[in-house]
Amino acid sequence: MIHTTEQDEREYLEVIKEKLLLATRRVDDRIRQFSEELRQNKEYIYEHQSGMDDADMVAAGQSINRMAFTGESAVARKRKLMKLHDSPYFGRIDFIPKESGETSVYIGIYTFSDETERLNLIYDWRAPVSSMFYDFELGAADYTTPSGKVSGEIVLKRQYKIKEGRMEFMIENAVNIHDDVLQKELSKSSDDKMKNIVATIQRDQNAVIRNESAPVMIIQGVAGSGKTSIALHRIAFLLYRFRESIAAKDILILSPNKVFADYISNVLPELGEEQIPEMGMEELAAEVFEHKVTFQNFFQQVAYLLEHDDDAAFVERVQFKSSFEFLSKLNQYLIHVENNYFNPTELRLAGTVVPFPFILERFKAYHRIPLLKRFPEVIKDIQQHVRSNTQRKLSGREKAQIWEEVPRMLKFNTVFDLYRDFFTWLGKPGLYANTQGTLEYADVFPILYFKIRLEGVQTYDHVKHLLVDEMQDYTPVQYAVLSRLFKCKKTILGDVSQMVNPYSASDADGIQRVFPQGDTVKLFRSYRSTFEITRFAQHIFHNPDLIAMERHGAAPVVTGFESNAAETEALKNLVINFQNSGHQSLGIICKTREQAEFVYAEIKAHGIHLLSADSTSFKEGVVVTTAHLAKGLEFDEVIVPFASIRNYKTEMDKRMLYIACTRAMHMLTLTYTKEKSAFIA
Repeated sequence: MIHTTEQDEREYLEVIKEKLLLATRRVDDRIRQFSEELRQNKEYIYEHQSGMDDADMVAAGQSINRMAFTGESAVARKRKLMKLHDSPYFGRIDFIPKESGETSVYIGIYTFSDETERLNLIYDWRAPVSSMFYDFELGAADYTTPSGKVSGEIVLKRQYKIKEGRMEFMIENAVNIHDDVLQKELSKSSDDKMKNIVATIQRDQNAVIRNESAPVMIIQGVAGSGKTSIALHRIAFLLYRFRESIAAKDILILSPNKVFADYISNVLPELGEEQIPEMGMEELAAEVFEHKVTFQNFFQQVAYLLEHDDDAAFVERVQFKSSFEFLSKLNQYLIHVENNYFNPTELRLAGTVVPFPFILERFKAYHRIPLLKRFPEVIKDIQQHVRSNTQRKLSGREKAQIWEEVPRMLKFNTVFDLYRDFFTWLGKPGLYANTQGTLEYADVFPILYFKIRLEGVQTYDHVKHLLVDEMQDYTPVQYAVLSRLFKCKKTILGDVSQMVNPYSASDADGIQRVFPQGDTVKLFRSYRSTFEITRFAQHIFHNPDLIAMERHGAAPVVTGFESNAAETEALKNLVINFQNSGHQSLGIICKTREQAEFVYAEIKAHGIHLLSADSTSFKEGVVVTTAHLAKGLEFDEVIVPFASIRNYKTEMDKRMLYIACTRAMHMLTLTYTKEKSAFIA
C-alpha cells in the first residue's frame, strides 16, 4: 500500500501537481507549434495560390482544417489540465482484483495519464473502475467493464477536499464517508449556478447516472433530492460512455424557462462536456406550428389561475384537458374521423364516371399516410383511372375539378376545424374557448397532437437523447406529443409535490402509461434544506416518503405585522441583514408576478434582481421572483412575504407556498400581515 499517512498524501499531491504542470507546458508548446505551422501554411497558400490548381487548393484547405482541429483539441486539453491543477482528485480506493495485484485508483473529474510511464494517475469519475467508489465501502466489490465483471476487494477508501491545489481535508475509511463530505459541502453557501456533485454522488444516484439500457428513465425525486443534477451527470456519463456515437449537439434539454436553463448551464462544462442545446415547451410548440399560431404560455396560464381562482369554467377546461380520459377521447375521435368523415360521391368528368367505391378504396389504401395528406395520392389514382378509361391526357380544367371536388368529400379539411368539431362530437362544445385568435395553453398540445396525427410533421430525428425537467407540469397529451416527435431515449424527471398547477399535473406512474417501456426510479432523500426547514415544509405539504438530511440549522422564522407598510419595512431590514450575513444568495419568493414586482419596486437597490418570465439569466445576490419561476433553484436564505390567510388559501396556493419554502438551504423567514395562512404550522 502506498501513501499510507496524510503527510504522504500531501507530498503525493505535490508530485501530481508537478506532473500536471509539466503536461500543461507540453500542451502550451504544442499549441504554439500548431499556431506557427498554421500561420506558415496560410502564408504559403497566399503567396503561391496563383500557381496552385483546384486539387492543390483542396489539399491545402484540408491540411489547415486538420491543424486547426488539432489545435482546438490541444486548447481543450489545456483547459482540463488547468481544472485538474486546481483539484486533481477527490477520492481514492485501493482495490485488489482476484486475478492480479493491488491497484491504487485516484478519482477526479477527468482522466490524467503520465505520458512517459504510460500510466493512469487519475481516473475519470465515469470510468467503470470509479463506480466502486460510489457503490461500495471496504470489503468485497466489483465493477463491470465491456469485457465482463471484475471482482475483488477494496482495502482502503479515502475522500479529499482539494481547492486551489491545497488539500483542505482528508477522510479515511469511514463507513459513511460520503455523508461526512456531504455535510461539509451542504453547509457551504450557494453560488450563482448549479455545480457538479461528482465528489458526493450517493449509491442510489450513481445507479441512475450509470443506467445505460433504459429507453426511458423516469426520475421521481422529492424537493432537494438533486434530481436535476443527477440527470445532468447522467448526460455527462452517456457522453463519456458512448462518445463514438453521441455528442453534446445530439442531446436536447426541455427546460421550464430560460432562467433555469442558465442556472444549470455550468454543470456540463464543469464536467468537461460542451454545452447542451435547450428549449422550452412553448418554443417547441411554436416551432412545430411554424410560428403561425398565437397561444397563451404556461406561465400565463398559472398566473391566471392564481389571480382568478373563482373562474370555474377555466378550471374545468384545464382539468379535463390534463387528464388521461381526454387523451383517450382524442384517440377515439381520430378513429371516428377515419371511419366516418370521408364520404365520397361519384365523380363525373371527361365523359366518364369515377365510382365512389373506387375513391373510398383508394382513400383507405393510404391509411399509413396522415389523413389530411392523402388527397394528392388519391387524386393521382383518380387521374390515372380517368386516363385509362378515356385513353387521353386530362386538361388543366379537368385536373382542377378533381382537386376541387375530392377534398370536399371530407367533412372538415383543417386541423383546427376538426379540433373544434371534436368537442361537438364529445357533447361539450363549451370546453373549447379560442378567444381573440389566441389559443389557451390547455389547447396548444392537443391541437399539436391532431396536427401530428392528421398532417404529419418533421420529427426531431437528430436528437439522440431528450432530457425533460419538471415532468409534473406536463400533461398526458404533451407526453404523447413528445413520444411522436422524439423517437430517441429519454430522461424525464420531476416531483409531483411541486406541481404549480394542481389541475394539470403528471406523476411517474402516469408518465409510464405513455412510456410503458420506461424505468422508474424514486429518490426520497432530501439534501438541500436543513432538517428544520424540511420539517417546516412538511407541515405545509406532507410527503410521507421524504427522508430529511440530518443537517441542522436555525428554525424557520414566522413574523406577523399589523399593516402592509410595516411588513414591507421589515422586508427591507431583512435584506440589509442578509447583505451583512456572509451568505451568497437570498430569494424573496412571492405568490404572483404583481407581488414580486411590488416588492422589487419597494426594495430596489444595487445587487437586487427581479426574475420574471422574460428573464434569461440567473443572478447572484438578492433575487425577487415567484414560486413558479423559482422551481429548481436554491438559495442560502429565502424570505416568503405576504404569507397571510388572504393570500395563501387555495390548494394551488398551498403548492406555491411549499415550493417557495423548499428553495431554502440554510435560513427561511415568512412574513404576513394580520393573520397568517392556515397552511403554516
